[in-house]
Amino acid sequence: MRDLATLPKAHLHVHLESTVRPDTLAELAEDHGIDVPAVQAGTFDGFAQFAAHNGAVRDCLRRAGDFHRIAYEFCAEEAAQGTRYAEVTFTAAAHGERLGDPDMPLEAVLSGLAAGQAAHGIECRVIVDHPRKRSVTRFQDSLRLARAHPRVVAIGMAGAEDHPLTPFTDVFRAARDAGVGLVHHAGEICGAHSVAEAVTVGLADRIGHGFRALDDPEVVALLRDRAVPLEACPSSNVALGLVESLSSHPLPLLLDAGLTVTLSTDIPASTGTTLTDEYRLLRDHLGFDDDTLADLATNAVDASFAPESTKTALRQDIAAWRAGSKHTSPCRDASNATSSST
Repeated sequence: MRDLATLPKAHLHVHLESTVRPDTLAELAEDHGIDVPAVQAGTFDGFAQFAAHNGAVRDCLRRAGDFHRIAYEFCAEEAAQGTRYAEVTFTAAAHGERLGDPDMPLEAVLSGLAAGQAAHGIECRVIVDHPRKRSVTRFQDSLRLARAHPRVVAIGMAGAEDHPLTPFTDVFRAARDAGVGLVHHAGEICGAHSVAEAVTVGLADRIGHGFRALDDPEVVALLRDRAVPLEACPSSNVALGLVESLSSHPLPLLLDAGLTVTLSTDIPASTGTTLTDEYRLLRDHLGFDDDTLADLATNAVDASFAPESTKTALRQDIAAWRAGSKHTSPCRDASNATSSST
């Protein structure tokens, strides 16, 4: 079995606010006088407790330096585990509205990512998400931010999956016309119908989670026929009580159904699980061999919004890992990455 830390990986579903290091969170909470209840990673009592904790984390992000720091540290953590390309999700418009400065949070995150990329040899893009229950106007602001910043590759819906997507139809179409990707959470809490809606109404290029598509063979066929990839996040699903255990996770069934599946962490600081850990857990709990894990890594590259040159290099290096050869991109070698921060 090959070392999964050296498998070149693309990370497509990870929320920046859920990657903050514990020591960083403690410092920011003290600086801003915020009480963040201590919760042991992976022990949330359902989604409501997680949402409350995540809200407290967001409250700790107030200054441009706060956003810059967590973005820089995200790059360091990801590079140290062999991630070569990441699309990190950030609720930019919500932070801008909360702080009274529409552009500062995203600009600070992009600055931190640029510094982290230079220091740690990882390539990052941003997905701007939007809670479904919030206004169309705020979602329009998310599209404005995406169009203003080339490193924002997509926008998408998060939050309550039972809230309809129809009110946002015009924004979806405008994003598609502008070449901005669309990535929606669906089929995590609600059933297969939410996945179908994300594809047909939301014009989704990818689906976050999506495993409840298995409830309806017609929705499975829709995903397969339109080649819409899914972003599987097993540890998150288990930690939030949406799947009973890793060994019972439906990821193998998604693959058996002929769907394109990628692997991500979603909320790594909350689960205590890195992307390398996610691959290792599939090996340990689901019996996935190295070829299957390399296939998942390749799926993530193919499903990403990365430049074609990045995709080509990553595909070659994954193939080399599969064959047992050391990859040939020393400037991106994760073994030289550190976890230092600014």
